[in-house]
Amino acid sequence: MDSIEKSQNQKKLNRTLFLFLVPLALVVCGVVAFRGLGRWLVRQDPPEHADVIAVLSGGLPYRAEGAAKYFELGYASEVWITRPEGPAEQLKQLGVSFTGEEEYSRMVLVQLHVPENDIRILPNTIINTEQEVEAIVRALRQANETSVIIVTSPQHTRRVKALWDKLAGKNLTAIVRAAPDDPFDAEHWWRNTRDALFVVREVLGLMNVWAGLPVRPHTD
Repeated sequence: MDSIEKSQNQKKLNRTLFLFLVPLALVVCGVVAFRGLGRWLVRQDPPEHADVIAVLSGGLPYRAEGAAKYFELGYASEVWITRPEGPAEQLKQLGVSFTGEEEYSRMVLVQLHVPENDIRILPNTIINTEQEVEAIVRALRQANETSVIIVTSPQHTRRVKALWDKLAGKNLTAIVRAAPDDPFDAEHWWRNTRDALFVVREVLGLMNVWAGLPVRPHTD
């Protein structure tokens, strides 16, 4: 009788340990995944020579600075800048002049010794990264070019690459690089609201890409 009781007690103990250890393991895995999310979002290609360098909107001045460094190193002979949507029309109605972000990126490039003749602002206004990728693809095809170095923020690299793979086609190549001086802290992204919001936005953006881009850009 004692051996039977001991066996039953042992089974109860094993079951209790199992019910305790499994949730604990899940919590530990969740914490590890949570902490590593910032690093996972940073997905760079090895640097290679390309026909052009493209500066995505946002991240002033770091993305433009990164593009200037690649230009200085001779990775490409021309720099393209995308033109993000801004409140130009609304401010014009109020009699207020507006300088778009693309102009500041251009000024950063010029300040860092990229010749003005080697800088091109793409003509179409874009709202989000999907439209930026489409604008770059369209410009490459119009110029009969096949490769581009895309400079963006570290946390944005994985989504940019996912969008490129989905939208560009196999005959065009993008080398996605993170702006070297961007202050995003991939190791401790949860410690400040700026980086935390970046991570949340990138995760939601990636989910949209994986789902087939069901969430569309806003329209006025």
